[in-house]
Amino acid sequence: MKIRLDRSSCQGHGLCHGVDPDLFPIDDEGFSTVQGADDVEPGDEQTVRGAVAACPEQAFSIEIG
Repeated sequence: MKIRLDRSSCQGHGLCHGVDPDLFPIDDEGFSTVQGADDVEPGDEQTVRGAVAACPEQAFSIEIG
């Protein structure tokens, strides 16, 4: 599983960060970044799905495979 962030869609609500601050840190401008975007650990998949679902701007996408 991989996660992608469309930075232009991110509005800085921080809901993903609230789900998991380690996987979704906030940059100096107050916007989300994604740690480990290329290879989500199997144990983090549920957390990633929760953070993606929490984003009101739908700025994230998940790639399976």
